[in-house]
Amino acid sequence: MSEAVKIIAVNRKARHDYSVDETYECGIVLMGTEIKSIRDGKISFPDAWAEVENGEIWLRSFLIAENPFSSVFNHDPDRKKKLLLHKDEIKRIARKVEEKGYTLIPLSFYFKNGKVKVELGLCKGKKAFDKRADIRERDIQREVSREFREKLH
Repeated sequence: MSEAVKIIAVNRKARHDYSVDETYECGIVLMGTEIKSIRDGKISFPDAWAEVENGEIWLRSFLIAENPFSSVFNHDPDRKKKLLLHKDEIKRIARKVEEKGYTLIPLSFYFKNGKVKVELGLCKGKKAFDKRADIRERDIQREVSREFREKLH
């Protein structure tokens, strides 16, 4: 049985601002009108983050635009969304988040077998010199690959 994966959105800024230590695949509790908006790609999560609250993980600042074709039964675009993980994973994440500097950041959203999944990263913030070092490394890699291509022709 093959798993059909369709990427909805990727948080590229997260990998620039944070170093990702671990990733988790989570389900997300959504309403029907939210699913329709996600299928249309009307989501925004540049500043989204997750927190552990009473043994559950909640996603904050994840905006799903209202569906213009639904009537009074539309969803609140700014409500917090519950993420679905196993209890032992939640306990492990809660212990890590209590440590200094760790935070939970959504890295990507995708459909997997028709269900919306979230790739949640356990991240630590980067300092400015770390970001510069990453940019320098990426530039060097780009130059090496460019020179290699030119040598082939």
